[in-house]
Amino acid sequence: MKDMDSNPRYSHRPQSMNGYEEAVEFLPATDTKKVEKRDPRWKFVVIGVVIGAAVISLAVGLLVWHFAYRMARVPKVYTGSVRINNYVFVDAYENSSTPEFKQLANKVKDMLGELYRGQKDIGPHFTESYVTAFSEGSVIAYYLSEFSVPSYKAEVLDNAVLNLKIQSVNLRMRQILSVDSFEAYPLDANLARSFRNNSCSYFLHAKPGEVTKFSTPGFPNTPYPPNMRCQWTLRADAGHVIRLHFKTFKMDICKDLTGDYVKLYDSLSIAENRRMMTLCGSYPPSYNLTFFSSQNVMLVTLVTDSKGRQPGFMAQFRQIPQTTLCGGIIRNSEGVITSPFYPAHYQANRECIWDIQVPGDKYVKIRFNMFYLLETGASENSCTKDFVEINHQKYCGEKKPFVVSSNSNKMTVRFRSDQSVTDTGFTADYLSYDSQNPCPDKFTCKDRRCINMAQQCDGWNDCSDFSDELNCNCSASQFRCKNSQICKPKFFLCDGVDDCGDRSDEKDCGCPDNNFQCTNKKCIPEAQKCDKTDNCGDGSDEIGCPEVPPNTCTKFTYKCKNNQCITKTNPDCDGVQDCQDGSDEDTNMCNCGKRPYSRKTRIVGGVNADVGEFPWQVSLHARNDGHACGASLVSPTLLLSAAHCFQDLQGIRYSDPSLWTAYLGLHNQAQRTSQNVVQRSIKRIVAHKSFSDYTYDNDIAMLELSSPVTYTDFIQPICIPDSTRTFPVGKSLWVTGWGALIEGGTGASVLQKADIRIINYNECNQLLENQLTERMICAGFVSGGIDACQGDSGGPLSSLESNNKMYLAGVVSWGDGCARRNKPGIYTNVTAMRDWIKVNTGL
Repeated sequence: MKDMDSNPRYSHRPQSMNGYEEAVEFLPATDTKKVEKRDPRWKFVVIGVVIGAAVISLAVGLLVWHFAYRMARVPKVYTGSVRINNYVFVDAYENSSTPEFKQLANKVKDMLGELYRGQKDIGPHFTESYVTAFSEGSVIAYYLSEFSVPSYKAEVLDNAVLNLKIQSVNLRMRQILSVDSFEAYPLDANLARSFRNNSCSYFLHAKPGEVTKFSTPGFPNTPYPPNMRCQWTLRADAGHVIRLHFKTFKMDICKDLTGDYVKLYDSLSIAENRRMMTLCGSYPPSYNLTFFSSQNVMLVTLVTDSKGRQPGFMAQFRQIPQTTLCGGIIRNSEGVITSPFYPAHYQANRECIWDIQVPGDKYVKIRFNMFYLLETGASENSCTKDFVEINHQKYCGEKKPFVVSSNSNKMTVRFRSDQSVTDTGFTADYLSYDSQNPCPDKFTCKDRRCINMAQQCDGWNDCSDFSDELNCNCSASQFRCKNSQICKPKFFLCDGVDDCGDRSDEKDCGCPDNNFQCTNKKCIPEAQKCDKTDNCGDGSDEIGCPEVPPNTCTKFTYKCKNNQCITKTNPDCDGVQDCQDGSDEDTNMCNCGKRPYSRKTRIVGGVNADVGEFPWQVSLHARNDGHACGASLVSPTLLLSAAHCFQDLQGIRYSDPSLWTAYLGLHNQAQRTSQNVVQRSIKRIVAHKSFSDYTYDNDIAMLELSSPVTYTDFIQPICIPDSTRTFPVGKSLWVTGWGALIEGGTGASVLQKADIRIINYNECNQLLENQLTERMICAGFVSGGIDACQGDSGGPLSSLESNNKMYLAGVVSWGDGCARRNKPGIYTNVTAMRDWIKVNTGL
């Protein structure tokens, strides 16, 4: 033991590795914490390495960000104008190639350069300036200034340029150019370069007493080219303004400034805050595209995308004397006031004040019949841009007719427009009234509007402010809305439409458990849904059911040409091929319901249709009677109308085709010889054999034209809906025609339109004492006031569907008078007549 102890297993002395130890093999340690013994400072070394790597990475990242992003230079462009007082405008300044233009332009460029270079936040980034145009007053120079700035300084540059004062120009430069105003606005750099480098520029000066025309390149024979950047500089003589009118405007629809568009500027610079209007799409000829400049210049720009396949525009302008007449002192007891140049777009930067005073014992009120002071981004609560101010209250935006009254015989009306976007303005009637009896024998609304006494507490907002429906006691035939406390007719309960505005009339209308609620609010057991039987009475329990095998289609499933059955709601012409044979998207079937002109009409009352807005509308003239009925074009040779139009009456054979003439593309009955109108005689009339002249059931007829018509912007067919297409309660539809404007009145000259809605079939049937059949649609307003009338018979009830096509939902049939309360209009249900249409038209 002693000998063994004298040879310790471990020695504290260092030993050579050249001997025996080289051959020693060490097995892996199972517990490294026990076996390995290291210097404790190794941990600090590792931590240091990690921290160092992180610092290096952060530094590299910051350098990359600084040089690649923060220091990356971005282009900035500003546009604006400067007024030069010590120069007089000469004609040579209108042409950029003249020596006079170049000489003055160089001085302006030098002045701008010195102005910028004198500012520490501007000068280091300045690249170059260009003068784009001059105008009178004394001389106004329009310029573009380019900069290149690190991205992190872009905002600083914006603030510096936009707040720059012309007094910063040094004294030497001011002796050369006496400048008293400087305007600068940011501009998109790409847009600025595209206009500056483009050769599509035109310089036009109005001639006294003459009209000057201009148009897009190629108009009207060829579409405008793609990827164009054009501009037209319009000028008038000193002391005049420009009246610009677009006679034809047909371009592609633009969205968020993508596509083709035209911009108008009340300036010769393309500054957004001087933009009067942006135009795109197609405008009907009846739409008022007339604009007035505030000075003697105007700029029109055109931007097109890569497609460029529309005719474009044709415009004309002339000069008129500049006038400051606006507003005035009025002492008449009644009259009319309008915005400047109404119904054209009013001028920018105008103010008009009307001082109205009626006889001393009267009060004054003003009724705005049309009010369009709308500007994107403007708030109707503050009205900081364009507005009308009365009694310290500002009005702006787009409003329905309204009345403002004063509690005295005086009223001041102030109109103000800013320097940017303009609108079509307003027209208003002012009149005096007796303060003690403002509405003799009538109800006085809160805003002093007068309505018939019978209209008080009837559930309808006749005053527009509901003052005729406040504090009313509901009758036995009415119910009270929860929030508004307004009394409404009981037949509005559970009709699927929010008539109260708080949906209180549609609450507690559900079906019991294990029941299905039909579209018409009828409740049926769940087991009856999708059983191939119309248990609801409106077919809604058979819509959207699982697909059924071929040859077992029901009247609620869409049937493809190959007999495949589609249960999808309204599958035809929706852009998705649902039928295996593609018959639901057949081009011949889906080439319909298109409206080249479908813009909103801004006409008092909203009753005049635009030219070409309903291109399937047909006027049927009976010999010696003139316009008698309407019809709808459904193919180049076929029309659909009402059977009752062709019933022999009082010895006149209205069933004789030779008695009738069809006018297609017609807008105004007094302009039947217009180049847009096509006239055709009638070859054949086929009225439904089961039409009843007592009940007006099956009120439909087909007419064949003597020869086909060619489709144009003003003549297009409307789509015929499949028997499975649904038009739900409350859906908005358009009824159109040249019928009487009031019951018993004469027919209209201009095509009329009315926006109405489908009314619940069961409730309508109750109102009309059970006179409806399943082949009829009830549409209009139970409140009355809007309806079809005599002379509209046979015309279309048009529905705009989700595929952006118009469908013939109904044919004008009959009604109990015109626009009476509780007496909505009745229309032939086209979907219910689909089989008859197919048999007699082949469509």
